[in-house]
Amino acid sequence: MIVHVAEAAAALQAHDDILILTHRRPDGDTAGCAGALCRGLRQIGKRAYILENPEITRRYAPMITDCYPPEDFNPQYIVSTDIAEEKLFPDTAEQYKGKVDLVIDHHGSNSGYAYETLVDDGAAAAAELLTTLIPEMGAKITPEIASCLYTGVATDTGCFRFSNTTAETHKAAAALIEAGADVERLNERLFESRSHARVIAERMALESLEFYYDDRCALICLTWDQIQAAGVAGAELEDLTSLPRSIEGVEVGLTLRQQKDGSFKISVRTGHDTNACNIARRLGGGGHPRAAGCEISGNPDNAKHAILEEVKKELDRADAEKEAQ
Repeated sequence: MIVHVAEAAAALQAHDDILILTHRRPDGDTAGCAGALCRGLRQIGKRAYILENPEITRRYAPMITDCYPPEDFNPQYIVSTDIAEEKLFPDTAEQYKGKVDLVIDHHGSNSGYAYETLVDDGAAAAAELLTTLIPEMGAKITPEIASCLYTGVATDTGCFRFSNTTAETHKAAAALIEAGADVERLNERLFESRSHARVIAERMALESLEFYYDDRCALICLTWDQIQAAGVAGAELEDLTSLPRSIEGVEVGLTLRQQKDGSFKISVRTGHDTNACNIARRLGGGGHPRAAGCEISGNPDNAKHAILEEVKKELDRADAEKEAQ
């Protein structure tokens, strides 16, 4: 059932013993939303915790690790933040598939797996929704909550550089700054600091750079062995996804990252003429018009062949559309 902000706030007010879920390889949005929501719920007297996520990185851990539940906690109401579908649940959340009461998300491709769904695909981040939801349920956005939400908004917009950034996004960020978000410290930690391992992984990725379709598509690939050799956590590699698209003349940027099981996580970033979600959806994935992803089994050559076929279809579609105008 689709709900609005006021209805979601009422549902949260009406329940207790609330458990919040984050997605696999947690990014700043899912972790920031969970951290902010948990603190907001506690502020209005609720028992709320965040399910442990073993893949959380040091960059985002402070927002959620102090909210992990005690062993005897028995959740009665389950909320997911920034999770478009159940297959993105971490291993620790397997038992909650089919049991989520409320999802708070901004992906238009959300599968509707929860009993109630609060989704705004016009929001740049799920955190943008929570800047309204938290006050609506009767909590104040404290400096700590503001910092969590600013992390979500800033990371999902590439520090307000991506095309998903709107006037409403800037208004939300302004409100969070006024509420006490430590913007200077956060921006330095989120965008100006890289671990040694992350730099090594970026060098490996650049060495793999390939161009296709008259240089309109650029692709980088990291194997599991390379990721292990660099010693970098999966979530720390997320900002690599913008690298291929940043090259002049590239309309579609692809980042292939091999997982431990051999499959490839593929991130798709596109310009204004092509739709990333169209490309990813044909391979069982989803996301946004400019940023989407999917997973493919097989060796690197098979994974490249599969995604490049879909890229060509999308480029051809875009070309045909231009000619028809």
